[in-house]
Amino acid sequence: MKIDDTNIAIIKMMRQGKTSIKQIAAHLGLAENTVRTRIAKMESDEQFEIAGLIDPQKIPRHSVVMVGVKLATMDLVKKGEEFSKLRGVVSVSVITGRFDLMLIVLLKEGFGILEFYTEEVSRLKDVSSVETFLVYKSYNLKIPYIL
Repeated sequence: MKIDDTNIAIIKMMRQGKTSIKQIAAHLGLAENTVRTRIAKMESDEQFEIAGLIDPQKIPRHSVVMVGVKLATMDLVKKGEEFSKLRGVVSVSVITGRFDLMLIVLLKEGFGILEFYTEEVSRLKDVSSVETFLVYKSYNLKIPYIL
């Protein structure tokens, strides 16, 4: 299923998380069943996911870091998948530039950057180097709570 203008309108209205299917249908001039069907299809096609997101800066004793990773292999997709399964990893992107991967990592008291590197990253092969960027302040960053 392609994401068309109607699907995008549904997604935008659901972004707030509290808009009902009835409200969306009325706003778009569609039947409630049509909206439900489109949402279900986008979910089954993994184009759309309904999730509760948090602002990590508002959770005490939590922080977010971005980690640039240089690899000793060019199998970027496989390594990206491996990194995505590590504890604390919110997202992994294959990127251009001086790094091969960029991670967003959620940390908390008892699971800081030292634990992330020594308990998680150390298990992976072909990691040449990492560089950590502490997020002091973010705008519009909402993430799933994964710890």
